[in-house]
Amino acid sequence: MSGTNPDHDSDPGPGTTDAMVEAFESQRDRLRAVAFRMLGSHSDAEDVVQETWLRLSRQDTASIHNLGGWLTTVVGRISLDWLRSRQARPEASYDERLPEFVVTIDDGPAPEEEAVLADSVGLALLVVLESLRPSERLAFVLHDLFAVPFDEIGRILGKSADATKMMASRARRKVQATERPVDGARGQREVVHAFLAAARHGAFEELLRVLDPEVRLVVDTPGGTVVTLGATKVAAGARLAGGGVTLGRAAFVNGLPGVVSWHEDGSPLSVLAFTVVDDRITEIRAVVDPAKLALMNLPDPR
Repeated sequence: MSGTNPDHDSDPGPGTTDAMVEAFESQRDRLRAVAFRMLGSHSDAEDVVQETWLRLSRQDTASIHNLGGWLTTVVGRISLDWLRSRQARPEASYDERLPEFVVTIDDGPAPEEEAVLADSVGLALLVVLESLRPSERLAFVLHDLFAVPFDEIGRILGKSADATKMMASRARRKVQATERPVDGARGQREVVHAFLAAARHGAFEELLRVLDPEVRLVVDTPGGTVVTLGATKVAAGARLAGGGVTLGRAAFVNGLPGVVSWHEDGSPLSVLAFTVVDDRITEIRAVVDPAKLALMNLPDPR
């Protein structure tokens, strides 16, 4: 179903006209962009757009006064349902929704590194969007990225325009930490370094000091994806694992501050990416699965 034209791949319905197909196709790229920013997956975005077409084909188009707005609303509602379904079972497909890691060693913001970081800003945004609640993500994506008015977003969420504006504001604060990865890198690196130092020394209180109370840890392991929520649990795990790293280097992972670690024989041990908001770590994404690490284009440990 993904990546298909509505007039070729699904029953268009008795009320479908060539004009309707043409009008939908003129909106397809924008709808796909909205769905992708909401879901972080090209295949899921295509499926949402196709479902939107099916709903349009069953609709009395005479009752639609603003086709673009109607389609955006439908895409938003379908995407919101998908996000809520994912949140109910976060381990099911989380690793399929994140973009491929882009890892560069952090030796300071030299000019040539700034270009690499700039290329990864879009990837960093997708990672941060994954940490937002579904309603926050919808409000931010539709308003800040696609200029949909708050009253229209509120109708999708069943909230007032003022409540929707507050959701977008909360999401914006989280996202702004990744919008200028070079300019804001120093402060973010300091928070990450403090976390790593506290983990190495088993300093539980120091770990809690740099972790957001609702921090989310997502670890890709050989047995699947493991999700841990809350500062106390994340700090406890970090304290136990902190002494096992033999060789590590600071890195940028999809534009976010991170660290790459290796075994003594030079084989990769882990890749970690940290989302830092207001001097607190709100999300840690870790890959320890050797099969996935082998597919990454990692720098040399030395």
